[in-house]
Amino acid sequence: MRSFVEEQGQGLDSSLVAWLVGGIVAEPDAELRRVFTPLTGELLAQVPLSRVSDVGLAVQQARPALRVWAGLGHRRRAEVVLGFHDRLLAARDQVLDLIQLETGKTRANAFEEVVEVANVARYYARTAAALLAPRRVRGVMPMIATAREQRLPRGVVGIITPWNYPFALSLGDALAALLAGNAVVLRPEPRTSLSVLWGLRLLIGAGLPAGVLQVVVGDGDLIGDAVARRTDFVCFTGSTATGRQVAQVAAERMVGCSLELGGKNALYVRADADLDLAVDVALRSSFAGAGQVCVHTERLVLHEAVADAFLARFVPAVEAMRLGVALRYGYDMGSLFGDDQLRRVCAHVDDAVRHGATVLTGGRPRPDVGPWVYAPTVLEGVTAAMDVRDAETFGPVVSVYRVSDDEAAVRLINDSDYGLHAGIVSADRAAARQLAPRLHSGTVSINETFLASWGAVGAAMGARGHSGTGGRHGAEGLLRFTVLQSVAEQRAGSLGVARGAQERFAGLFCRALVALRRARLR
Repeated sequence: MRSFVEEQGQGLDSSLVAWLVGGIVAEPDAELRRVFTPLTGELLAQVPLSRVSDVGLAVQQARPALRVWAGLGHRRRAEVVLGFHDRLLAARDQVLDLIQLETGKTRANAFEEVVEVANVARYYARTAAALLAPRRVRGVMPMIATAREQRLPRGVVGIITPWNYPFALSLGDALAALLAGNAVVLRPEPRTSLSVLWGLRLLIGAGLPAGVLQVVVGDGDLIGDAVARRTDFVCFTGSTATGRQVAQVAAERMVGCSLELGGKNALYVRADADLDLAVDVALRSSFAGAGQVCVHTERLVLHEAVADAFLARFVPAVEAMRLGVALRYGYDMGSLFGDDQLRRVCAHVDDAVRHGATVLTGGRPRPDVGPWVYAPTVLEGVTAAMDVRDAETFGPVVSVYRVSDDEAAVRLINDSDYGLHAGIVSADRAAARQLAPRLHSGTVSINETFLASWGAVGAAMGARGHSGTGGRHGAEGLLRFTVLQSVAEQRAGSLGVARGAQERFAGLFCRALVALRRARLR
């Protein structure tokens, strides 16, 4: 299927924009937000903004739709999602254009979003029924009582997503929530809502009933807050500061929440590492998405025995990266998201240099490539006096640290408030596996970038410390959107005891407990 944008230009047809934004729950006279593409800085579209009352309407419309969706059963819901999966892959060039135009990332990085959504759709469509199946457990006494656990939908799930991976994070979480039997009210970032709305249109075309997935668009402090205050469960991806506010709102309302927040991730290159492999992993993990990935590497921890040899290969490889903002494959890194992000990256690098850090390469904007492009940057000599040491930069900047052994590497990697992802490059995979549990991170990738963990959709991506709670993917990624209910059934007899028989009953019951202690637990 042809893409939306011809090679000569990077604009969108007004009829296409109107078709997409028609999926937003908003009033006809809604305020319009001007959206500019990071690729060129030019106007991309005008997007209607929802009001707080629109969020209430979306939740209200989702509740009857939820009953329709739940009535379809697991098999039919899976068919809808697998139909979406097939349509997505067939029409991928369309959404690749939208993702690039909205975010400024390379086409290869945009393709990662498509793959993520397709993998999640296929995995949960095939496993949801088994993961949600009731589980029989022992009752209070064998033979005369039984019990089972069953998973029930939470109701209307609120999903609040950021701008950096808009399609993957929005649709990936929404699909899991939908296959758990919920309805969803989704709030994407206003500047990256078009790709999400395209996904909504594709889902409806695949058979998703009207109202099951509602999209509201607006700033987080207004519309995101309204979603958190009106839905039955909140799934949030974004900054740690905002995540704390979402958690507070959820706690006040006594509803559950799932939070994936910031990271200050490290990659450890051990003394035995294959240096060609280490350079490749470090290059991709540090500069994917121009560093605007919550699991990308910002700290490069090098064993001192190989540090000089590694840097002698790594720095030239960074300098050889191909930067570009075109709607085609072939570039290693694209643009930052906007002027705010560019200023943050500049501030971190300038502060580090002012306090004595050395720029091994990069360290400057690249307006010759694009208005918000920053050169991939490698720093050495970073200390605690510098902002870049502990604060998340969220840009194409990686700091180099040298360690004498594995123990020092573990201490340095764990010396962070965050705990999202870590990487290890080592020829001794068994030694790397032994190191992994000692790292305070939700995921660990060995001899590959974060794509190894992210792509393993059957394994949960957790978080520790200031990086959040809960996790996507795996059983946990689906079950977080459910509530656990236990149903106990008494088949015979009674647990009630008359006053005169209580002492005798206690003796008999204790003998039964002793017998159970000796029996095999099944």
